[in-house]
Order: sequence, then structure tokens, then C-alpha cells
Amino acid sequence: MLSRIVTILTVILVSFAGNAMGFDLEAHRGGRALLPENTLPAFANALSMGVDTLELDVGITADGEVVVSHERGLNPDLARDANGAYVAPPGTPFVKLQFAEVRAYDVGQIRPDGPYARQFPDQRAVPGTRIPSLSELFALVRKSSNTRVRFNIETKIDPNQPDETLDPQTFVTKLLGLIEVENFSDRVMIQSFDWRTLQLVQQRTPKMPTVYLTLQRGSGQTVALDKATNWMAGFSAADHAGSLPRTIKAAGGTVWSPYFGDVTAALIAEAHALGLRVVVWTVNKREDMARMIELGVDGVISDRPDLLRQVAGEKQIALPPGTPVEP
Repeated sequence: MLSRIVTILTVILVSFAGNAMGFDLEAHRGGRALLPENTLPAFANALSMGVDTLELDVGITADGEVVVSHERGLNPDLARDANGAYVAPPGTPFVKLQFAEVRAYDVGQIRPDGPYARQFPDQRAVPGTRIPSLSELFALVRKSSNTRVRFNIETKIDPNQPDETLDPQTFVTKLLGLIEVENFSDRVMIQSFDWRTLQLVQQRTPKMPTVYLTLQRGSGQTVALDKATNWMAGFSAADHAGSLPRTIKAAGGTVWSPYFGDVTAALIAEAHALGLRVVVWTVNKREDMARMIELGVDGVISDRPDLLRQVAGEKQIALPPGTPVEP
């Protein structure tokens, strides 16, 4: 009986600890529904309105510069050359370009005739905007005097496309080296669908939180409940009673970040009992934001951080203060 009481108390304490950090309001790619994704104008806007975390993605160029971009190379929906022409698909990988070459492209306006433009019709174009380096983003945050905002940095590596990026070990070494030099190690968490990079982060910087991204549906599925996939670094949910939270806990993760359509109240409770935080992506509709908060998630990643602030405020969640800054 005593052991059962101890177990129950432990679960309660772990669950409380998992939520002690408070709700995490994350601007996805800086808030791409509002301004060009993963750019300094977008991040400046997010800092000015007030978010807990800047969510972003990084790649590495041929000359070793860590750049902020969701794609592993130039995005045909975003990148225009000096003549104003959008690059042809699929776009050259960054690993084959020098940083100076990357900077020659304008990513301040979505290709107007594509599905991406229809997805974000209200995004304000900022012509002349360039792909930033991670160092430039850190400099912007210093300029804002924001000493609390965190960074959720995704490593854009695909195990099925090894020629399009550096290998995981070299990638992680360069990324962590830059973060350390810039003195932001205590404000960064590393996320990835490719769990190999997360394993390397845990080995090299055990105190840095790792965020295990998952998608369980459609052609983009990265995890399965009955077997290991190329994305899972050798871990299999089949070895953990078909449970992704248990698998991520066994892998050493700190945060489970699933597609919001894949979560249930039971899964969130299971993750909390294991001491994992749950931060869902990418939630852009008011009703979905409200439902996720009511289910008990620890954070939401959104292209609409402005709307997420409204919904969170209505749910009596303390909102992060803004720190106005110009890019």
C-alpha cells in the first residue's frame, strides 16, 4: 500500500514539474501568417508583440554558416534572384552554396500563383528581405533587450536525403558550437523529426532540452507505433507498448512535439506522468487553440502568434511581455 502511495505521489510531482515552466507560446517560423517566414522582420514582429519562444529552422551552407530556413535549400516559393525570378524547383541545397550566394536571393514575398500564397493570403510582403544567419537572429534578440525569450531550433535533416545536408554529427557540432560562442546555450532547445540529431545533442550538451517532433499520418509520416522508422534513430514504439511518450522518454527526450491532430487527453496525461512536456504544432485556428489548451498541452506552436495570444489570454494564461525592436 505504501509503495502505491509513493508511486502516485511521484507521478503527481513529476506532472507538476513538467508544467512548472508555464505555458509556452511559440511563433512558428517567426509567425509566417503575418510576415515572411524565418526572417528578421518576422522575428522582430514576434518579439515586439510578445512570445515565449521563437520557433525556427536551420541549415548549414558549404562554407559553414548556420542559416535560418525551413527548407534544406532555396525555396522555389520564396527565393527570387536579382532579376526577380523565382528559383526553379527543387532549389539548390544550402550545403552546395556559399553564404554569399544564399544572400543574393530575396525571400520577402511569396510566389503569388502558388498554393503557399493561398495558404497565407494576409502575409505582409517585405521585398528585399534576405535569408538570415542564426548569428543575426541572436543579434536581433540582443538588440531587443529581451532576456527571457527562448529559441526552439529545428535541425533540417532528412535521413532519406543524406546528400542535401551535412551528416548529423557535423551538423550538430557546428550548430552547438555557434550557440555556445553566442552564449545562448541556456535559452535554446533543439527539435527535430530526425531523432539522430537529438541523440547527438543529448550526448554533447545533456542540459539542453531536446524536442522530439512526430507526425503519425499521411505521406509525411515520421513515426510508427509498431516499428522503427528511418526518423527514429533506432528506437521503436513496439518496444514500449506502442507508446510514443514512453519511446521518447526512453530516448532521453524532454519535450514531445506532435502534430496537434495526433494528440488526445489520454496521451497528454501519459506524457506528463513520464515528466515530458507536450508542445503541439502547428495550430492556427481559434477553436483548435482553445481545444489544445483545454486538453492540457504545455505549449502551442502557431503561425498566428497574435491570435494565440488572444486565446491564451481568454484562458487566463499569463502573456509574455513584448520587447519592441526593428529588424
